[in-house]
This record gives sequence, C-alpha cells and structure tokens, in this order.
Amino acid sequence: MTRLSRRAILTATAVTVVVTAGCLGEGSGSYDGEDSADQAANATTDPDDSTATNLDESAIAETALPIADTSLPLEYSLESLRDEAVNGGVPKNGIPSIDSPSFESADDVGDRLDDGDPVFGVVIDGDARAYPQSILVYHEIVNDEVGGEPVAVTYCPLTGTAMGFSRGDVEFGVSGDLVNSNLIMYDREGDSRWPQMLGTAIAGPLAGASLEEVPVHWSTWGRWREAYPDSRVLTDETGYVRDYGRDPYGSYNPPEGYYAEDSPTMFQSLSTDDRHPNKRMVLGARPPAGPIAIDIERLADEGLLPVGVETTGDGDDAAADDPADDHEEDTTSETSDVAESSSLAVYDQRIDAGRLYLGDGTDYSYDHDEGTVVNDAEGTQFEADELPLESVYAFDAMWFAWVGFYPSTAVVD
Repeated sequence: MTRLSRRAILTATAVTVVVTAGCLGEGSGSYDGEDSADQAANATTDPDDSTATNLDESAIAETALPIADTSLPLEYSLESLRDEAVNGGVPKNGIPSIDSPSFESADDVGDRLDDGDPVFGVVIDGDARAYPQSILVYHEIVNDEVGGEPVAVTYCPLTGTAMGFSRGDVEFGVSGDLVNSNLIMYDREGDSRWPQMLGTAIAGPLAGASLEEVPVHWSTWGRWREAYPDSRVLTDETGYVRDYGRDPYGSYNPPEGYYAEDSPTMFQSLSTDDRHPNKRMVLGARPPAGPIAIDIERLADEGLLPVGVETTGDGDDAAADDPADDHEEDTTSETSDVAESSSLAVYDQRIDAGRLYLGDGTDYSYDHDEGTVVNDAEGTQFEADELPLESVYAFDAMWFAWVGFYPSTAVVD
C-alpha cells in the first residue's frame, strides 16, 4: 500500500496531491497486483500479480530489435492482456504505416498547418522532427531515422498517446487489434505484438520483453516551430491517398468529437475510474515508486510540481489514503518499512509539454516569466529539458487509457 507523503519532499511553489499509488513488485518489473485490485474496484479484468514472464532469452539474443535491459512494469498478466485484445475493425496493415517518410523545412510548411494544430515532436542528437497529428491519425506508425537512430514514431488516436521506440533494422506495422482501446503494433521480424502504451510484447517470440522508449512530445505547430525553427516536418506525400484535412474522429483545434473530454470511449476499458473525465489528458509516467498521472493543465498553471510518494510494506493502514487527510502534516508511520521517493514534474513552456525527473533533494522553483526552472540554493536557471536530474519517460494520455492499464496509479490533480 502506498500513500502520499504530506511532507514537502521537494520545496516548490506548488503542493502535491497524490491519492493512491501502487507498490513496485520486487525484482519482477511489475507493480504489486494485490494493492491494485483494491484500488481498481471497477476493473473489468482483475489486475493480476502473476505478471512475471518467462522471457525467451534465445529470441531476445537473436532479435535485431533493441530490447530494454529491464522490462517495463505491468499490472496484468500477459495472458489476460491477450484475452482482452479485440479487433479494431481493420485487418492487419489496414492502417498502413509510413515506411519512406518525406520531410520539408519549417519555412516550407506555409498554411498547411495552423499554429494551434497538434504535432508530435522528436529531437535526437540535434535533429528535430515534427509529425503532424493530421497525418498520423491515418497511419499511426512512422518508421523513420532521426539523428541517425532508427525509430518508430507511433500515435494511437483512440488513447491520445504519441510514443517513440528504438527499432534497429526492424519496422513496425499496425496489427489492426486493440487492447484497452490502445494500438497493438506488430514487428515485421517475428510478428510479436506490442501494445503501444505498455511498450511490452504480450504475444509472439518476444513476449514479456520491452522496447527502448524514445521521447515524443505533444506540442502545437506554432510552439514547436518557434522552439525548433530548423525542424523538419513530415509531409503528406506518404504514398497513400488520404484526406489529411479531415480527422475521422473529430478535431483537436478546437477539441470536439471523439476528442471531447467527456465523450464516451469506443471500446471497453480494462478498468474505470471517475477521478477525471474519460478523455482528460494526463502526463503519465512509471517511476520506480509506481505509476503516476499528472493533470497537464494543473502542471501548466503551476510550472513545477513536486511529487512525493511513500511506499510501505504489508500491513500498512489503508486509511492513510483518505484524500481528506492530504492537507495535514503526516507525522506518523504505521510500518517500519516505509520508503520515500520523489519526482519533479516540470512544464516546458516552449512546447507546451510536461517532463518528469527523479528528485535528488535539491530545491527548485519555477520562473513563470522566463519559463525556466531555478535552483533555489545556487540561483542557476535551467530550461525545462536541461535539469541536471535523471529524466523519467513520460507521455500524454487520455485518462481512461492510463488508468485502464495502471489502475494503481497515483494522481496529481
């Protein structure tokens, strides 16, 4: 059982509010499913604590895909995730990936994009790329090479998630299947199946293995162009005939249709939770203490949010999770095996995106005028993407999708 630390683990202008969080499964790369079951009372599939997998080490040794050293945490068994997979209404490759992308300079985009149109930004080794949402909604995967690194830039319109993965010499395609409404990719090497948000294969020779993640940031064209004027932009010369001026799901500029916050989902979720509207966008991350979801609008308002989580062992008093207690100083410890961890969420004003770091005890504050983070002791300022802290992979997601995969998630709202 975990709970919010009422103490200010990191000093900042904001106050953290974390209600529930899961425990990290010891040595398995999995969060503790026992606590998750309590917190996901509305789960349609019970979170399973048997998420440890028997990896096929020979398949991992032979694959050309870059495999992460440590598997990403799961809150369901691979078998239950496979059982929950459904067809999304299209066959394998019915949504074609872009395998030979073409780009143009930011200066050549002209009126093809409005300043408020969403783009997905990637920067590797100084090579900045922008992938318009209006194109990816029809293709979902771009097999690209950025900064000399082969990557798959992926987007699931049903969960609002844009994520990148190192791919070596292997391309990814769209399987046509979904789990928790999320895109299931397949690799064209051995046909393993990879739910995008999990980054972990649930079927195929690489089942249980996780991909190396590459940061992809939701932004808008106007912000991205100003922050990265030398950025290259994906063109609509994809080799396919699509009406890239019409989003089949609705619109993000302004949000309407499927993307409206309180609109229903199209497929059943793995679990439900009414702490946010279904399509509220959160910044989701999986730091060592357990998954967290940070309200993006709150982060934009505050600029910086310290996130403190206490993780305790068996026998902890569940009443400690009462949100009514969150504004009081917690001076007691019900168990002797309490572990504290802290993270720092930062708003990147330049591209209108959130970032997450592991805290190290240093006190930071946010300069709203400059959009920079200030080391309070030294007075030094840092851009949001340049803090001298360990970065944690984080990505935007619709609330229902995040809590569906991670029902034990802590919430910062």
